[in-house]
Amino acid sequence: MLNQTPPLDRVFHALADPSRLAMVERLGQGPAPVSELAQPLSMSLPAVLQHLGVLEAAGLIRSHKQGRVRICALEIQTLGRLDAWLAAQKSEWERRLDRLGDYLDAIARSDA
Repeated sequence: MLNQTPPLDRVFHALADPSRLAMVERLGQGPAPVSELAQPLSMSLPAVLQHLGVLEAAGLIRSHKQGRVRICALEIQTLGRLDAWLAAQKSEWERRLDRLGDYLDAIARSDA
């Protein structure tokens, strides 16, 4: 069976837009109705809904209808996957920089 989680490139694409990033930051405080997410943005409601669709397709948020209001919330699992990927990248680059530092120290000792 294929992996059903959206690829991380979709997550990065979704977070690359300042409006979508602002929505995700707001949802970090807790679930919110679409109208509240749209309030600080200078765009039409259909544009906001398109942005929310991108976030939902990336697996960053989920939404549900509560009466006549659509409520959005963060998908913590996707943020966890993103955090794990970033931690692995950080660890790899720290390891590489440590090796470079060791190499430069060895060159400096051999020149002395």
